[in-house]
Amino acid sequence: MSHSEEGGPGPVESLPAVAPQLRALRRRASLTLEAAARAAGLSPAHLSRLETGQRQPSLPMLLALARVYGTTVSELLGETVADRAAVVRGAETEPTRAGGWTYWQAGAPGRGMQALRVHVPFGPQADIVRVHPGEEWLYVLTGRLRLRLGDSTHLLGPGDSAHYDSLTPHRLAATDQDGADLLYVHTLLQSPRTALCLGLPPGEMP
Repeated sequence: MSHSEEGGPGPVESLPAVAPQLRALRRRASLTLEAAARAAGLSPAHLSRLETGQRQPSLPMLLALARVYGTTVSELLGETVADRAAVVRGAETEPTRAGGWTYWQAGAPGRGMQALRVHVPFGPQADIVRVHPGEEWLYVLTGRLRLRLGDSTHLLGPGDSAHYDSLTPHRLAATDQDGADLLYVHTLLQSPRTALCLGLPPGEMP
């Protein structure tokens, strides 16, 4: 699997809305547990544990599930916004932590793209290979980031950016002990094509 399924923390305490939201949104998408898990690169047993609060999802897992369900990470976390305001105030945005990652919403929900400010921690929990339809764009604010795209490896520093087709197997990892901070934008595919999302185990990375 593309995610470390057995090494995550126990029941979700800091994100109490995650478990019921995951189940409700899967059902809204008319997906079985098996189909949703396969599309997100998880085992059915692990997705079941996420839905019952026995495991805490990492940010890459939440991103994968958001694509599969045609929604946003905010909705997966049970966050609601009164309207789709054009301006997002940084002072009003609370950080969310999931599986070692920290992120702040940087865009309004319900759009065709999702914008985040992300802190990528140092260590293997951030070193996850993903493959899915769509595009991703990132801009490094602080720290250094190792980006693997297919057969290529790129070391990015502050001010560097990358824009790529996310069907290319890709892996992000911070190379400094303090991690890396990014601006990150990805497309949300609100169509049956989300069923094409695949997880690629790290051992299969070229």
